[in-house]
Amino acid sequence: MASNDYHFITHWRMKSTCEEITEILGNGPDLVRWWPSVYLRVDVLKPGAADGLGREVDLYTKGWLPYTLRWQFRVTELRSPHGLTLEASGDFVGRGIWTFQQDGDYVNITYDWKVQAGKPLLRNLSWLMKPIFSANHHWAMQMGEISLQLELDRRHARTPPERAAVPPPPAPRFWGRNLQRSEQKG
Repeated sequence: MASNDYHFITHWRMKSTCEEITEILGNGPDLVRWWPSVYLRVDVLKPGAADGLGREVDLYTKGWLPYTLRWQFRVTELRSPHGLTLEASGDFVGRGIWTFQQDGDYVNITYDWKVQAGKPLLRNLSWLMKPIFSANHHWAMQMGEISLQLELDRRHARTPPERAAVPPPPAPRFWGRNLQRSEQKG
């Protein structure tokens, strides 16, 4: 494995249905709303087929480290409602496989992300900084798990006051500080 190769497997477990998880994770532009700590901007470049196969999406993302990533993905396989596969290009090159498995009232969610870092900073420093870059990915996925749970809480709320009581998702951060608060001060 080259020093700029990364392979991450993430597991989440949510009280939901495969259909609901597919609906949430399959709506790329909505990532900015419910997972804003990572997804700063998402634009659909090509809608693909009616079911989303072939959809091409442009993403501007970040973690807790002081850099951003510009990358694209194309949906190459749909196993609705049990997952999808995407091919990444740009600052990441590789593939991601989302798998959803119903287990009673819960969905076991697995994300298998196998990529090469294409961004020069990541590519050139991976040999030295791989543990830190990996920690950045794990942080981003932890924020995704928290944000997805909050989105499900909002969707499952029975009354407007219940929905209003759900806190907003974690905001973008820069080296441990809330980015929105930093921008307001500065």
